Amino acid sequence: MTRVDFYHLTKTPLEQVLPKLCEKAYLTKKKIKILIGTEERVDFINSLLWTYNDESFLPHGSKKDGFIKEQPIFISSEIENENNAEIIILADGGYIESDALNNYERILNIFDGNNDEALNKAREYWKDIKSLGFELHYWQQKNDGSFEQKV
Repeated sequence: MTRVDFYHLTKTPLEQVLPKLCEKAYLTKKKIKILIGTEERVDFINSLLWTYNDESFLPHGSKKDGFIKEQPIFISSEIENENNAEIIILADGGYIESDALNNYERILNIFDGNNDEALNKAREYWKDIKSLGFELHYWQQKNDGSFEQKV
């Protein structure tokens, strides 16, 4: 069954959390898709993953980089699973319909708890997914920026 994890940001911005979650997901040796809400943000996230840490390397790309099917981490604003990813990270307004959740082994939904619209969308998404019987996990950011699983 597909596992869905919600990451509730309260202290640290997406730009600091996303690379760390990508690193952890990349260690699983599974292909990853990062679904972003807009094409402009795709370019930003693509650049961010090249520059966030001089001592780290995450192989990734977007449509502009080519080799879509070979990308271990593919960043896009399009819903299709272009690189046959097993893990999808939803961020910055990225969203897939609940009937497409089974196309992935794992979904990471990162949302900004300081943004009322993002928070309300995450709550609605949680209710929708829960009603379908998916395995759900909720992680809330602590004051130090780490995450604590809430029950």
